[in-house]
Amino acid sequence: MSEQVSHQSIKVGVIGAGGRMGRMLIEAVNDNPQTTLKAAIERQGSSLVGADAGEVAAIGCLNVEIVDDLKSVVDAIDVLIDFSLPDATEQNMQICAEHNVAMVIGTTGFNEQQEQVLTQASENVAIVYAGNYSTGVNLSLKLLAMAAKAFGEEADVEVIEAHHKHKIDAPSGTAYMMAQAVAEARGQQLQDVAVYGREGQTGEREAGTIGIHAIRGGEIIGDHTVMFIADGEVVEITHRARARMTFAAGAVRAATWVIQQSAGQYNMQDVLGLNE
Repeated sequence: MSEQVSHQSIKVGVIGAGGRMGRMLIEAVNDNPQTTLKAAIERQGSSLVGADAGEVAAIGCLNVEIVDDLKSVVDAIDVLIDFSLPDATEQNMQICAEHNVAMVIGTTGFNEQQEQVLTQASENVAIVYAGNYSTGVNLSLKLLAMAAKAFGEEADVEVIEAHHKHKIDAPSGTAYMMAQAVAEARGQQLQDVAVYGREGQTGEREAGTIGIHAIRGGEIIGDHTVMFIADGEVVEITHRARARMTFAAGAVRAATWVIQQSAGQYNMQDVLGLNE
């Protein structure tokens, strides 16, 4: 975006303002000295429409009224942060592309059509799209690639993730990112080697496959472990999230970065400079 934006407070909009992640994002935007909340959007019919976003997030009045229509506020923001559902994010990408508004997307579970909409939108605006916005997870991806290259297919790989009982998709976007990092480092296509859970008479483990497993229960924020199981030794790379604010703060960091970029699709490793 323009040089002028870089010298002013970045105007941010948050989708799903009344949800668990939305409230965290509002707090993180408010805490970051580079950003100001200018729009908060909820679904149509939400009882929170008309309420003050800061009061909903329990951080005090921000004089930002929650609305139910992104189009009504899109021209007031520089960047939209969207951690919602695939169908909603698909519409939001199209609106932002039309209005030249950058995006930070944390929504997971896109289908092929929605992936195409993402690609099309990123031809017009800068979009950071990541399954996880924590610094630790993105550092873990680098370590996973190193381990995968070192072991090759001599080690069996298992990805195990655990999340709270409210999560509606499985495996997690982060688990896919980790499995993808391993597959790419070994020169594989993940869709060709992924095995999701096991049940019944599965036969012997096929060499080169990557097992992916999901656990759901309680209030687990997000645990991910990748095991490299070789003959005689096992290497485990684990990341455990202990506060959702880690993800929210990372997303706001991505928002301050993405508005300086030209149109295109980026990830959190780009934001952190790990792809340089």
